[in-house]
Amino acid sequence: MELSVERDVHAGIDRLWAVLTDPPDWPRWTESMREVRLLDGGLTPGSRVRIVQPRLPPMIWTVTELVPERELTWTASATGVFTTGTHSLRPGQGGTTCLRLGLEQRGALAPLVQPFLGRLSRRYVELEADGLRRAAEAR
Repeated sequence: MELSVERDVHAGIDRLWAVLTDPPDWPRWTESMREVRLLDGGLTPGSRVRIVQPRLPPMIWTVTELVPERELTWTASATGVFTTGTHSLRPGQGGTTCLRLGLEQRGALAPLVQPFLGRLSRRYVELEADGLRRAAEAR
């Protein structure tokens, strides 16, 4: 399963990046997160983040790529399913920023869980994109 969501954000990349790279604050602006905890002190390649979402078991995400003010990529795995999440920023028109969130699930059991989690995953990515947009525009 692969899905992506794009939003135009009426805020500069620096402001959007500041909101994006403060995961413990995410539950304040998105219903898709109940708890987000940095396990290794900050966001750097190799650092881990524990995320609790409604209707899903807690997951540990590991940062695989971090390009300041451009991209945050991380991965998580559960039995038979390997998930990659991407958060990408690029300059838009008129001082806006284009936000793109992506989610990809692979592995032996991914085709089996997709019918059960596909709609929920899409909803959570949409909630995250909308909440991130609102939070950046409000700052």
